[in-house]
Amino acid sequence: MHLVIIRNIKIHNSPFETNLDQCAANYAALTPISFLERSAFVYPDRTATVNGLVRRTWSETFARCKQLASALNKAGVKKGDATTNNP
Repeated sequence: MHLVIIRNIKIHNSPFETNLDQCAANYAALTPISFLERSAFVYPDRTATVNGLVRRTWSETFARCKQLASALNKAGVKKGDATTNNP
């Protein structure tokens, strides 16, 4: 067995990738919600979750999360409320 160590070094070859100040045009904070939404848009048919034999794509996962959020909203859960998944 051989051990190969590769250092994570990013080399900038393009003038469009260097010395850019963060602004709305080139940067957006990635929240869990924006990550999920972006993943569903960019990788709709790729596997997002695996639970035993059940596999869900990013688009399925995003749809289920929106469905859960809607159900919680209808049940009166507000932003900042604590919830539990215990039956």
